[in-house]
Amino acid sequence: MATQRPKRRSQAWFEKQDRDGFVHRSWTGKPGYPQDSFDGRPIIGICNTWSELTPCNIHFRELAEFVKRGVLEAGGFPLEFPVMSLGETQLRPTAMLFRNLASMDVEESIRGNPIDGVVLLMGCDKTTPALLMGAASCGLPTIGISGGPMLNGKFHGKDLGSGTGVWMMSEMVRAGQMSQEEFSEAEVCMNRSSGHCNTMGTASTMASMVEALGMSLPGNAAIPASDTRRNRLAQLSGRRIVQMVEGDIGMAKILTREAFENAIRVNAAIGGSTNSVVHLLAIAGRMGIELTLDDWDRIGSEMPCLVNLQPSGEYLMEDFYYAGGLPAVLREIRHLLHGDTLTANGRTLAENIDDAPCYNRDVIRPFNEPFKEKAGIAVLKGNLAPDGAVIKPSAASPHLLQHRGPAIVFESIEELHSRIDDPAMDVDENSIMVLKYCGPRGYPGMAEVGNMPLPRKVLQKGFTDMVRISDARMSGTAYGTVVLHTSPEAAIGGPLALVRTGDMIELDVPARRLHLDISDEELQRRKAEWKPPSKPERGYVRLYVDHVQQAHLGADLDFLVGHSGAPVPRESH
Repeated sequence: MATQRPKRRSQAWFEKQDRDGFVHRSWTGKPGYPQDSFDGRPIIGICNTWSELTPCNIHFRELAEFVKRGVLEAGGFPLEFPVMSLGETQLRPTAMLFRNLASMDVEESIRGNPIDGVVLLMGCDKTTPALLMGAASCGLPTIGISGGPMLNGKFHGKDLGSGTGVWMMSEMVRAGQMSQEEFSEAEVCMNRSSGHCNTMGTASTMASMVEALGMSLPGNAAIPASDTRRNRLAQLSGRRIVQMVEGDIGMAKILTREAFENAIRVNAAIGGSTNSVVHLLAIAGRMGIELTLDDWDRIGSEMPCLVNLQPSGEYLMEDFYYAGGLPAVLREIRHLLHGDTLTANGRTLAENIDDAPCYNRDVIRPFNEPFKEKAGIAVLKGNLAPDGAVIKPSAASPHLLQHRGPAIVFESIEELHSRIDDPAMDVDENSIMVLKYCGPRGYPGMAEVGNMPLPRKVLQKGFTDMVRISDARMSGTAYGTVVLHTSPEAAIGGPLALVRTGDMIELDVPARRLHLDISDEELQRRKAEWKPPSKPERGYVRLYVDHVQQAHLGADLDFLVGHSGAPVPRESH
C-alpha cells in the first residue's frame, strides 16, 4: 500500500512516533524547546551567511533574531543554519570562484533537513546569487532579506562611496594628486557602519534584483543596515514566510520568465552592476527558465537610467532610500514592467508600487527626464567575442564608445601590475588594454580585475579613462570604458587568447561590435600555436574548472543547471 505523502516535509521527521521520530524530536529539543514545538508547525530554515570574515554581513546574528520573532509570532518554528559566507573583500582568489560551491551548500542543507520554508539572509555580493541559486534548486517557499547598505562615508566634508572612492583615490595617489597620508586617513572614513557597499555596486544591485524579482518584501533593497527599519523588515519577513508555506507559494510561482524580464529593465533603470548579468543567467538556469545574453540587450539596453548614484552618478544608497528606494523607481517604469507578476507578500508587483512616493528628484529622476539615456547593459559580439561580451555604457566615457586603437596586451594580472607604471611601456590614451586568462576557468573564478588601473604615464597626461577589454568581471562599484565577460574566455582558447600587442581593435558600442582587425587565416594560425594552461590538481577548484560554464551562460557548474526539487530523502537511521 502506498504511503501517503506528508502535508509538510518536516512531518516526515517530527510526526513519527517510533525510534526515528524520538531521535529527531529529542535532539532538536536539546536547547529546552517543549515537546509540542514541532507539532504541526511549519519549520522555517533561516539560512545565515554571518561571518567575521565577511564584514558586510557582520550584523546578521541580530537580523536573524528578528526573523525568528516573526516566525514564532506567525505560528512557525525557526531553525537557523549556517552556510559558506562569501566575503568580497577578503576571499581569494575571488569570491566568484565559490559562488557555486556556496549554492551547493544551501541546496543540500535545505534538501537534507526538516525544512518547510526558507529565509535567506544575504548581503555581500556573491552571497545573494549563491543563496538564490541554491534555494531555486529546491523550490520551497522562500523569502530573501538583504543586509542593507552601510551609511554614507564621510571624508573631508564630502560623501565617500565605498569601492568607488577606493578606485578613484588610488588613481589620484598614483597620479600624484593625493598624498599617501590622506589615502590612509580615508580608510576609517569610508566604512563607518555595518552593511554592504553603499554605492550601486553589485551588493546593492543584487538586493534590488531580489526585490524586482518579487523575492522579498517591498523596500528590501535600500534600507540602511543600521536603520531599525531593516530589523522590522526582517521580523515581517519572518511572519510572511510562514504564510507562504501555508499557502504553498514556492519559488516557481514568483521566479517566472516575466519576473526576470522585469529585473533586466530595473537593472538598467538603477544603473546596476554588470555582475547581475552572470548572476541572473545562473539563477534563471536553476529555475529551468531560458534566459540569454541577447535578452539583456533586447530587453534592457534602450532603458534609461533614472538613479543618480555612484559609480554612474553622485549620490549613495542612504540617499536612495530616503528618496523612496526601489519602489519609486518601479513606479516610474511601471508601464514597461509585467505588473501582474506575483511577489513574496502575496500581492502583484503593480499593487505593491501603486502609490510608491518619490521624495527627491535629484536622486530618482522621472522617466521622461532621466539621469542618462539608454543606460542598460550593452552586449557586444564580433570575432573577438563570438559568444558575447558586455559593457556598461552609463559608467563609460561617451567619446570612447566608438574607438579604434592598438592593443597593449597583458597575459596575466601579475604582468599587468608589474608593468603598469613602467615609463618605457609603449602605451598612450589611444591604446586598448587587453587582459587575458581572468575568466571562469582562467583565474580561476572570473575575478573582478577587469577595471584595470591606467598606466601612470597616461594618468600624468591628465587622462582618466581608456578602453579596457578582458574576460574578467568588474566590481559593481567601478567605472570606465571597460569591456567584460568576453566569451569564450582565453583559458579555453577563445579569440582573446590570440590577441597580440599592436593588433588593431575596434570597439563600436552603438553597433554592438567588438572586432580584432586580423584575418581569419591569421587567427587560425595563432590558434594552432596556442597551448592551454595547466589545470588545478585537486579539490573543489579542479571540479570547478572541469565543469564551469562560460560567462554568457552564467558561469554555473554544468551539472547544477536545472532543479531537483526537495523530496524527502530516505531515513538516516
